[in-house]
Amino acid sequence: MNKAFKVVLLLILSLSVLVSCKTDNSQQGQEQVTTDIIQNPVTAYGDIKTEGLPAIRFENTEHDFGAIIEGEIVEHTFNFTNTGGSDLVLTKVSASCGCTIPKYDTSPVAPGEHGKIVVSFNSENRKGSQSKTIKVLANTQPNLTELKITANILY
Repeated sequence: MNKAFKVVLLLILSLSVLVSCKTDNSQQGQEQVTTDIIQNPVTAYGDIKTEGLPAIRFENTEHDFGAIIEGEIVEHTFNFTNTGGSDLVLTKVSASCGCTIPKYDTSPVAPGEHGKIVVSFNSENRKGSQSKTIKVLANTQPNLTELKITANILY
């Protein structure tokens, strides 16, 4: 190939990449997210404005299953209330270990209403004192709440 042909080919490729990078997402049928749905109560000054936000209050944040036999599957329900001024939404509930499985509803919980997170713990192949953490992510301030389960597994 001669040098001029390579330069022209390189210019054409560069131009096609440049044009494809400037495509507007709104023209591709994608919905645009507006900032009016985001409510961050933390200001640049560090003030926290929680008035009107949802708030989560658990009856208890820890549960001890006590002594259980290795291989048992035990379950506990963590009950909570939305004590805030708008709908509460649990966005993610995760456990620190695969032996612990949380189940929860993603439907909004209205102010004053109740909800629950059911946590199942499988003690198979576990021995002795066990402690597991469940992280609850919600549209609250702060947005993270931690729950804890413990058990003493007999073998």
